[in-house]
Amino acid sequence: ISNPTFKAVLDGVYEKVKGGSALSDAFGEHPDLFPAVYSASLMAGERAGNLDEVIRRYVAYEKIIGAVRRRTISALIYPMILVTMMLILISIIVLRVVPAFSEFYSQFGRQLPLSTRVIMAVSNFAIGNLPLIVVGLIVAVVGGMTWLKQPGQRTRLDRVLLELPWAGETVRKFATSQLARTLATLLGGGIPLVNALEIGARSMTNRYMAAELGDVMRRVREGVSFAAALRARNVFPDVAVKMVEVGESTGALQEMLNSLAEFYDEEIETEVTRFITLIEPIILIVMGAVIALTVLALYMPLFELSSVANGA
Repeated sequence: ISNPTFKAVLDGVYEKVKGGSALSDAFGEHPDLFPAVYSASLMAGERAGNLDEVIRRYVAYEKIIGAVRRRTISALIYPMILVTMMLILISIIVLRVVPAFSEFYSQFGRQLPLSTRVIMAVSNFAIGNLPLIVVGLIVAVVGGMTWLKQPGQRTRLDRVLLELPWAGETVRKFATSQLARTLATLLGGGIPLVNALEIGARSMTNRYMAAELGDVMRRVREGVSFAAALRARNVFPDVAVKMVEVGESTGALQEMLNSLAEFYDEEIETEVTRFITLIEPIILIVMGAVIALTVLALYMPLFELSSVANGA
């Protein structure tokens, strides 16, 4: 193992198991490296005596989760590149191109068109206050990260994300797919539903939905069916609730959760692809419009001067 930190952790796990600790307990002491799903799966495998099968199931689970994440990220890379290029282009225009024209027009001897004056004013403001702008951006980023670390703030932000047009439903579907696959893996390993829900809540990326799942877990512990508890919170999609209800009534909850995860994985991929198809031309149009308007504003005084000269 090339990573010295990871090797040290595995050596520690080996020593603990050698000293009599359970494998799941040894891995559970490192939640930053090994998620709760993994430790719980190991515990179920230890109790059932099928540790090798549980590990294979977890590896398959991680492969699927990783594949969905990679496909989503790869689909978003090109729009992110376009946005970055647009920001770099605007910065070059404001900080380099416009000042050159501003120096040239300082000897013009007549009032410049409004659009030219606006662009030059923006450029002068950016250049004159560049240190303050950079410091302000750094403070905003650091302040935002500090704010997110405050108790409850991440949950509030995740709730806002769920209410966004289009993106909110995609985030909801991704979290539901993640939960469904986690529960299916844990139930398949012999973990009781209540315990699986607790672990699933800790593994969810959307903290608001995780908090709602905590209430679902309490209701299930009190004897309410899983589907009824989900329906009472009104956070998870109706399709998910109905599929869970069918799975409970037929005794095939694990299989239904796997089907639910696959269904939403396909939905997410389709929606992300549709979003990329729509956003790419919009970004290109904005880039073209910014360049065209800037060039027009910068050259408009020359056009006017040429018209005056031709008229004379």
